Amino acid sequence: MRKVLIATAGSYGDLHPYIAIAHALQERGAEPTIATSPYYKDKVEAHGIAFHPVRPDLSLDDGALIEALMDRMRGTERVIRMMNAWTRDAYTDLLPAALKTDMILTHPLTAAAVAIAQQHRIPWVSSVLAPMSFVSAYDPPVPAPLPWAIHLRRLGVPVMRAFWNTGKRMSLRWMKDVLEFRRELGLNGDNPLFEGQHSPSLVLALFSHLLAEPQPDWPWATQVTGFPFFDAHHEHAGLPPEVERFLDAGPPPLVFTLGSSAVNAAGDFYGQSIAAARKLGLRALLLNGRNVSGELPPGMMAVPYARHSEVFPRAAAVIHQGGVGTTAQAMRAGRPMLVVPFSHDQPDNAHRMVRLGIARSVPSGAYNARRAAAALEPLLLDPAYAARAAAIGKQIEAEAGAANAATSLLRMESPHRRLMGVTAPPDLRH
Repeated sequence: MRKVLIATAGSYGDLHPYIAIAHALQERGAEPTIATSPYYKDKVEAHGIAFHPVRPDLSLDDGALIEALMDRMRGTERVIRMMNAWTRDAYTDLLPAALKTDMILTHPLTAAAVAIAQQHRIPWVSSVLAPMSFVSAYDPPVPAPLPWAIHLRRLGVPVMRAFWNTGKRMSLRWMKDVLEFRRELGLNGDNPLFEGQHSPSLVLALFSHLLAEPQPDWPWATQVTGFPFFDAHHEHAGLPPEVERFLDAGPPPLVFTLGSSAVNAAGDFYGQSIAAARKLGLRALLLNGRNVSGELPPGMMAVPYARHSEVFPRAAAVIHQGGVGTTAQAMRAGRPMLVVPFSHDQPDNAHRMVRLGIARSVPSGAYNARRAAAALEPLLLDPAYAARAAAIGKQIEAEAGAANAATSLLRMESPHRRLMGVTAPPDLRH
């Protein structure tokens, strides 16, 4: 048996991929433990995985907090400042479990786990969920506060590199707490938000090659695994009967969802979506429908939750916020999508879907019934979108992201060689 401590933080999109990896590790005889907010304890344990609580105890039910963290201009800064302010407490919570483990797998926002691995020389693998985390100058991401920055790529790699380096220096203000704590531990090194989050031994890029290909300025030890899929809820087994009846009762509907975070900053998204569906004369299924009140028009249904993996393949098109987990499910479903990004990595994921030729995008601040209907019409009427989406869906379906990630974790070389950086994991960048 090999014990693997998986440290993560955030929404369901930051938890589900690691549940998938934990299951794959169990299938290979390992003993994974997921360490994250106590809010997720029941969910993790219900799926047969050991759980270790780590502060902060964030709740997805805290609408005011989630709305503040989803702000386009300052949301990412607020998330980073908040998580770093909890680094000392998270270190205290994590340390007992970390000292009993054989390996630590980290999420980009788990600076305490990185510090423990480095201080106690515990074998460490890092991971990222979306290409945004690599801030490449060769394949520049779209920063949520400054979407215009994507156009700087026309000026070449040196300009993009200078732009990102300026951002890295500015971000040091956000990292004050964790940098001070690392100095107290006798640790220094790279910016924990950028290069410092990546293990020198192995970095798992938990997304598809279709989302991004490795670039010259990615960490050299990066392996693109494919998406690790998981979206089961222990409270729900299969589709709710009323959703199944609705889907069977007519042609494929438009499916609208804002995931588990942006839904708390929905504004009038659902009202405008209902109006857009009426304008197009189409049926609509509204997920996270707690934002919807009153009687709906004929051919429309709102429910708090339904599994994306079961609903999306039956959609005419998927309209979503662009979180990487929702994006992955929409890609696998093989359906055209309209992406309505709010913050964080969502504008960049939207840009990549448009680049693939399977989506159109409307920023959340500009989203209304008229723009939504105008963007959806070509997605529904131009067969090229559907054909391209179906082809990509088959490619994503063939990926084995969780299995690839688990296999790579368990194939790590000996700890001493790995810590010295003498060897690299096999099949890097393939």
